[in-house]
Amino acid sequence: MTTLTHFDAQGQAHMVDVAAKAPTHRTAVAGGRIEMLPATLALIEAGNAKKGDVLGIARIAGIQAAKKTSDLIPLCHPLALTRVALDFDAASTHQIGATGIYCTATVETVGPTGVEMEALTAVQVALLTIYDMCKAVDRGMSIHDVRVLEKHGGKSGSFVAP
Repeated sequence: MTTLTHFDAQGQAHMVDVAAKAPTHRTAVAGGRIEMLPATLALIEAGNAKKGDVLGIARIAGIQAAKKTSDLIPLCHPLALTRVALDFDAASTHQIGATGIYCTATVETVGPTGVEMEALTAVQVALLTIYDMCKAVDRGMSIHDVRVLEKHGGKSGSFVAP
């Protein structure tokens, strides 16, 4: 394991200097799920949620969140993102052990630092948006297993979660 990069020699938090790093094409994919009652999932799939198109609004929220990551995470660099895409898959009990929605975010840039934080932020905010839009009918929803699934580009190369 390497050292933590967000601390200087005196142990003070700082933003990592990426000026000397060559810009490369970088991609990160993150995923996570929200579990809910089967009736809540049916409501979302039918498009009958009182607040509107749940997944459409969650997709926009995730895209906005990826673009605002540096405003939310103090030591993240502001990045010019070239792509943010969110996909949702309804999952029944036999697929994930519970009824819910699985969200995957793919984020890309050409730059000196990776986009893992942007992908993670997109997933979290998209899932939180689903919760917000459906909490009137299901306050017991829960968010699980948000993590980086893969990343590519940069000096450290590729990572694919086992």
